[in-house]
Amino acid sequence: MKKKYIVAIFLIFFAIFIPNSYGQIKEGEPIVFGVPTALGAIEGRDGWMSVQMAVDEINKKGGIKIGGKKHKIVAYAIDTREHEPGIPLHDALIAQEKLILEKKPHAIVLGNFRSEVLLASMDLIAKYRIPYICSIAMTPLMQKKVLEDYEKYKYVFRNCLNSTYLSMYLSKLMEFVGREFGFNRAYLIVQDTLWAVATGTGLEKWFKENKWEVTGFDKIPLGATDFASSLMKVRASKADVVIPIFDMPQSGILLKQARAMKLEALPIGFISPIAPESAWEVFEGEVEGFVNLVYEVGPLPVKAVPKSVEYNKNFGKKYGETARKNLSGHGPAPAYDAVYIMASAIERAGSLDPDAIVKALEATDMTGVVGRIRFGKDHQVIYGLDPKESAIGCAFQWRKGKRIPVFPDIVAEGKIELPPYVKSKK
Repeated sequence: MKKKYIVAIFLIFFAIFIPNSYGQIKEGEPIVFGVPTALGAIEGRDGWMSVQMAVDEINKKGGIKIGGKKHKIVAYAIDTREHEPGIPLHDALIAQEKLILEKKPHAIVLGNFRSEVLLASMDLIAKYRIPYICSIAMTPLMQKKVLEDYEKYKYVFRNCLNSTYLSMYLSKLMEFVGREFGFNRAYLIVQDTLWAVATGTGLEKWFKENKWEVTGFDKIPLGATDFASSLMKVRASKADVVIPIFDMPQSGILLKQARAMKLEALPIGFISPIAPESAWEVFEGEVEGFVNLVYEVGPLPVKAVPKSVEYNKNFGKKYGETARKNLSGHGPAPAYDAVYIMASAIERAGSLDPDAIVKALEATDMTGVVGRIRFGKDHQVIYGLDPKESAIGCAFQWRKGKRIPVFPDIVAEGKIELPPYVKSKK
């Protein structure tokens, strides 16, 4: 009798506290997606809107099919505020755990904004065993943790660009401007965060291995609004290119200051506020000539990836042209794809068992907004230069109010042109 009593208590506990995360789901119950992210950042804002768009599209078709029955998706977001200067990492984790405990998500999409928070949250994800696709935070240390302790961290995946791939795209761009204009001197100005410093460090290594001179490497604290001292050093060092790597809202000021100085260095890099189509008006044309990366196509539609054009158009239909023009260059397209990736994995798993979903995620091979989507052994989506073989990022140059794709060749609609105060060395 005592044993039966203990078993009964265990079964009640299991039913209450671990409801739908394992096995089959009851008929009519929704599948819950959690979205803990920095909703105040443009990447988090646009990512959450993209998640909702994908959820609506899937639900209009009946939802996710498990065991012959279709289930609608319900998505809940929480603002982790992790993009804000001075917000403790602990506060972001508390918000994420609050979402997990209150909404009991079967999966998490979009996820953390800051790399530091992503790394810390991996233990939280392991604790609750929730399949998770990150679409913003970029540190390659995530992949290292997955490879080193697979059983613990196998629930964590990433489908956006990481800092290693960002360095790859930037180095290919530098290769081009080196050939085209004879440039071989570079100055790096990066945001003092894990992903940006890692990107700069990777690029610095490439420069040194390819006979470029790195004339400076400045790390700028979050919240900074004056970049003049670094730009003066760029000029004094006679650098051919200046490479800013930033996602903070204030970073657009750097470009305005560079133009005011008529800096004789070609600006190439990533400044988040400069990526949207609306940036021309916001910065009153002072973005002219800047070569900026869109980490993942979609916010910048390219004909070589038809789904990127479709996504861009549909985003405008759903949220209006102002919202479409404000789409950030990192996060929203992968966030949209993440919903479809997770939905497909759940259907193929035929269950909400997290381990079964992980196996299905690892077998993913589909075409999305960002190109071909496949995960490596480290649970990072593979990025490259051909959207038929991999996911793809794109660089464009601002010219007369338009974003002209210039890299890679398969999506290019023009070549890089030097601003009038930047001279070729050829």
